[in-house]
Amino acid sequence: MGTVLLPRSGKVGVTAAAPRTWRPHKIDSTIAAIGDWTRLHQRAIRRIQWAVVGIYLGLLTLPVLLPIPASGERIWNNLTLLSQFVFWGIWWPFVLLSMVLVGRAWCGILCPEGSLAETVSRSSRGWSVPRWITWKGWPFAAFVGTTVYGQMVSVYQYPAPALVILGASTLAAIATSIFWGRNKRVWCRYLCPVSGVFTVLSKLAPLHYRVDTRAWDNWKKPRGARPEFVNCAPLVPLRDMKGASACHMCGRCQGFRGAITLARRSPNHEIIHVAGKEPRPVETLLIVCGLLGVAAGAFHWGNSAVYIAVKQWIAEWLVAQGISWPLSTSLPWWVLTNYPEQNDVMTLLDGGVLIGYMAAMAAASGIIASASLALAVRALGPWSSNRFHHLAQCLIPIAGCGVFLGLSMITVTILRQNGFDMLFVPATRALMLGGATVWSFWLAWQVLGLYATSTLRKFAALLPVSLLLLYCCAMWASLFWSF
Repeated sequence: MGTVLLPRSGKVGVTAAAPRTWRPHKIDSTIAAIGDWTRLHQRAIRRIQWAVVGIYLGLLTLPVLLPIPASGERIWNNLTLLSQFVFWGIWWPFVLLSMVLVGRAWCGILCPEGSLAETVSRSSRGWSVPRWITWKGWPFAAFVGTTVYGQMVSVYQYPAPALVILGASTLAAIATSIFWGRNKRVWCRYLCPVSGVFTVLSKLAPLHYRVDTRAWDNWKKPRGARPEFVNCAPLVPLRDMKGASACHMCGRCQGFRGAITLARRSPNHEIIHVAGKEPRPVETLLIVCGLLGVAAGAFHWGNSAVYIAVKQWIAEWLVAQGISWPLSTSLPWWVLTNYPEQNDVMTLLDGGVLIGYMAAMAAASGIIASASLALAVRALGPWSSNRFHHLAQCLIPIAGCGVFLGLSMITVTILRQNGFDMLFVPATRALMLGGATVWSFWLAWQVLGLYATSTLRKFAALLPVSLLLLYCCAMWASLFWSF
């Protein structure tokens, strides 16, 4: 039972050196005990889940019935502001952070959508999952769609758009569970808009459920005992589970067949030693065009001089042509932001330029990242799509850190508006961004070492990757510092 290290010769698939033996440590028994507690206290977890569901539904629906907060109100005396802070100042940024720290424990233990979906699926019609649901492009398409739409309706600023987006997602999760799967989370596995992001970020988690396939195969049911059964709600093939990206960390499989244990691991392990064996193009697309493109555009456009200049240029051209309706026409709030009493209205021109800006950011990021990674792959030798997708995984730390820092801008803004001193924030941002860049660089160095046949090729491949990481770091840094 141990981790098999790939050869450093670059020939993935040749016989590796003897596996490194895993040696237990005192901390391993503590971590395993946590896994045992989770398995033995599923009822308590259910109560926690329903408490979260109640809080979620209350904060999602009640603010819609209240007037928009007046100036001078604070999060401790206004439910709408409190809901905004909980959802966008705490929930989203720190759920993303939790993926890196403890894997997808949020999904398996706390997520209200997952809890509702699994509960409803107990009475499901049990239809087999159709092919269109299992389309591998959903994680990217759903993430991009919700991100762009959220910016169009100003989901971070107003409760009604939050109800539309989050409520629609919850209703879709319930509807999916009515028809497909029984006691399963079909929605979470295939259709959840953030499942793809959670999947890539959880690859960095230092905790996972380790599977000893030898113990699994050698296990025999004790005479007279009932057959063991584990309901893996997210439909993970337990015996062949190699990483943490699909596991919801619910703890139900702890100790199953004497082969599954909650354990620690290197945060680099899954990307270096697992991702290369299971190349997933949709994850590459999500990283380079989704997290580094669309998500970055969502944070940048509000303060972008390029966005303002393009909109001004188009407006002047339209006026010169005698066309004025795109500059004055607005749409309902659930299509484009429309709150005239708050002096916050998007016209058709605003919405069109916004979509174009985010699409341009996605295209630019995709082209720059793809070209850099392709140059690195060619520097290693003949073209290999597996190597290309494997190298793309090294961008996860910098991409994830940037999205976390972007979301945490809402946290910082709300706290400052409520009188909290946040002088430590700039240094913390710089430290996190620099650390994430170094982490991605180290992952790239290790992955290149698996494929490079010479030191010269390794350094030649490292050059375009290093330039790409500098670009990513500068792109996120420009959110906070002008240069």
